[in-house]
Amino acid sequence: MTRSPFSARSPQHVVVVGGGPAAHRFAEAVLSAEDHHVRLTVFADEPWVPYDRVQLSKALTGPDGQIDLTLGGGAVWQDPRVDLRQGVAAREIDPAARTVTAADGTVTGYDELVLATGSAAARLDIPGAQHALVFRTLDDVAAIRAEVERLRTRYGRTPRGVVIGGGLLGLEAAGGLQELGAEATVVHSRRWLMNAQLDEGAGRSLNALISARGVRLHLGERPSGVGLRKADGEVCAVEFRDSADLEADLVIVATGIRARDRLAYNAGIETAPRGGVVIDEACRTSAEHVWAIGEVASWNGECLGLVAPANTMAEIVADRLAGGRSTFGSFDTATKLKLAGVDVASFGDAHGQTEDCLEVVYADPARGMYQKVVVTQDAKTLLGGVFVGDAEPYNALRPLLGRELPGEPGAYLSASGAEAPAGDLPDDAVLCSCNNVTTGAVREQIACGVHEIGELKKCSRAGTQCGSCVPMLKKTLDLELAKAGVEVSTALCEHFELSRAELFEAVRALDLSSWDDVVGRFGTGLGCDICKPVVASVLASQRDEYVLDAGRGALQDTNDRALANMQKDGTYSVVPRVPAGEITPEKLIVLGEVARKYGLYTKITGALRVDMFGARLEQLPEIWRELVDAGFESGQAYGKALRNVKSCVGSSWCRYGVQDSVGMAVRLELRYRGLRSPHKFKMGVSGCARECAEARGKDVGVISTTDGWNLYTGGNGGATPAHAQLLAQGLDDDTLVRYIDRYLMYYIRTADRMQRTARWQEELDGGIEHVRAVVVEDSLGVGEELEEAMARHVDRYEDEWAATLADPERLRRFRSFVNDAAPDDSQDYVLERGQRRPATDAERAAAEAGDGPVLLTGPRIPVREGAAGPTPAGV
Repeated sequence: MTRSPFSARSPQHVVVVGGGPAAHRFAEAVLSAEDHHVRLTVFADEPWVPYDRVQLSKALTGPDGQIDLTLGGGAVWQDPRVDLRQGVAAREIDPAARTVTAADGTVTGYDELVLATGSAAARLDIPGAQHALVFRTLDDVAAIRAEVERLRTRYGRTPRGVVIGGGLLGLEAAGGLQELGAEATVVHSRRWLMNAQLDEGAGRSLNALISARGVRLHLGERPSGVGLRKADGEVCAVEFRDSADLEADLVIVATGIRARDRLAYNAGIETAPRGGVVIDEACRTSAEHVWAIGEVASWNGECLGLVAPANTMAEIVADRLAGGRSTFGSFDTATKLKLAGVDVASFGDAHGQTEDCLEVVYADPARGMYQKVVVTQDAKTLLGGVFVGDAEPYNALRPLLGRELPGEPGAYLSASGAEAPAGDLPDDAVLCSCNNVTTGAVREQIACGVHEIGELKKCSRAGTQCGSCVPMLKKTLDLELAKAGVEVSTALCEHFELSRAELFEAVRALDLSSWDDVVGRFGTGLGCDICKPVVASVLASQRDEYVLDAGRGALQDTNDRALANMQKDGTYSVVPRVPAGEITPEKLIVLGEVARKYGLYTKITGALRVDMFGARLEQLPEIWRELVDAGFESGQAYGKALRNVKSCVGSSWCRYGVQDSVGMAVRLELRYRGLRSPHKFKMGVSGCARECAEARGKDVGVISTTDGWNLYTGGNGGATPAHAQLLAQGLDDDTLVRYIDRYLMYYIRTADRMQRTARWQEELDGGIEHVRAVVVEDSLGVGEELEEAMARHVDRYEDEWAATLADPERLRRFRSFVNDAAPDDSQDYVLERGQRRPATDAERAAAEAGDGPVLLTGPRIPVREGAAGPTPAGV
């Protein structure tokens, strides 16, 4: 048996220079080895115990910055074999003498040296750059927080912050500035954000999404300087060569990182031309007994600023020092944006650069999202993906990277409306890429009795760093417990032990009114993409207040924040309410004039409404103003709320009509408009049994008979269609409305998050019979209470478009780019059936090859006057 280097001498002394995440992982790996003949000395130039830089934005936005980011709870540093020298930087290393000289003058000998010095924030080489802040360490966080507060006190107004850099860190910094109460503008040299991770379609969608959050954008231009006031030397602007200066009180630079390789360079260790300590497949440097891991290490000429490769390197060196043969090769480049209310993720070959690969793209106008999955030419093997607006597929797809998909690629995208093939992940699929934890390892922990998500994270290490795998971790836990016959937790997420229904009742009972109140009473931590929209929906359902006020905007989904649906080209669609589809000729003319004036693509939907596509974010208030003045209001096509009430012409015109279906549909739509719920819902009213309004395909369906109205509930379209079931029959007008009041309020109070009425009815104990007992027979004695709750909603209803237009502060949310009136230079269009639509990538390629449609290239929205009135440019 070969003895490991750790047992060759007793003890062996390993010195680690650097106190970041890579050093922490290395220490964990070394100390967990079976051979304990080793001691570690770790030089950490920061005064903190090694902390999680991935979660740094939480420290920026948390209460008074008091967020504990200590990795692993700091347990590894309590080991008697470890000497963590906090706040002591290494000044010099001597590979020949095997010594490290520290800044305090001490000289420490080593048997093996591991360089884990990480990286520093990049600085700009422009005038005044020394006055800019950076966002890289806890000290940087403290400096930003202090500067925002100082500026607020000094000027007595909201500080104006500018972040230079539109990558992941820059967007997190901008979001942090907003949370601290400052204005935020992002300056980025490319025309779309996160261009390293996102293709153009996804990037332009992200532009619109970030703008909708209230962050202004200045794109396509690099700054030329940071301007200072001559009187006091304070920052006053970010300067540009080709456009007007941006007013600024503080500037944060987030343009990337630079490897901290000076120690190695001075010691004669080989460094890469672009920076970083050169390593081989075993993470060895050019010097004997010296290794490099993490962001300071240069692998194939590149420094990898990601958690997963840093952890892998740390474990490889620990294995090598213990006599192993591990090597470094491929690594996971998955990225997920950690910014409240912004859903963005990418992984693998997101740009589709693999030869002969296929890109399956979905853009759902009704939900405002961009989703793409990249597969091999035979559409079987997953190569990568990118998601904006709805990143739910990321959780299930990322572990399947490089594997053959068990179904059609498009079926895995929520935008497609298809049903993704059900199936367990294989045991060797990596569930947590940060910590290289396989699904099999997680299943072993569950089989050994770990049945709580928090304990499972601790035991398996899955989900303990970036956190993006937590939804898949919870799904795996639930599936394994269900297989074993163990009751599955109904907790909303790791931050709330209550289910959605329990949380709804708790918020109602205590009359809570804000996210802080709710999480302070019933939750923990800062929340996540699961619980924040749920709390927003619960508050909206109960209080009927403007959804973007009082900090609620950051909780909302993408479309709710813009009060419009985002499209795949980054523009928005506008859908005014047309109750029951009934509209006057005068209002039809207004819709046509607005669509023509703003160059909007128009389509009459299956919901009897006119959908107008192509509006820029900053144009939405202009369009709303014209529509509101003409008597329209928001159709709330963007919300988890009532979408529409469809009707036939009923007894007014149809010779088969039994009752006035139009009148009833108008009454219902005006009663339930704006009602927020766990999922969107639709209604239909048919004037006779011929069912022209397709009422039985709706969440609430009403069909007229000679005996009165028949009420059906729980009908859904989508991936798994369901027919509505008969709840009651022969009802008069008032009884019908009373039963619908009860039904909808009972659903809103008791359904799970994102649960449609069909699934809700199916999963209730007793199904439709239980619903009938509660709604019709009032078996729970809550009928009057449910009716009163609905009456309060009706009394409090306020059109969100009109409310926005009436308040200048609310209108500030609908600003877009600050350096260009038209955010996107140009867009390629195809003229189709008399209207233009965005050209596809295939159509652009065909046009360039001279074998495709004629492309109309011009600004997205601006119009020009023509003989027949305003006409979209280029048409």
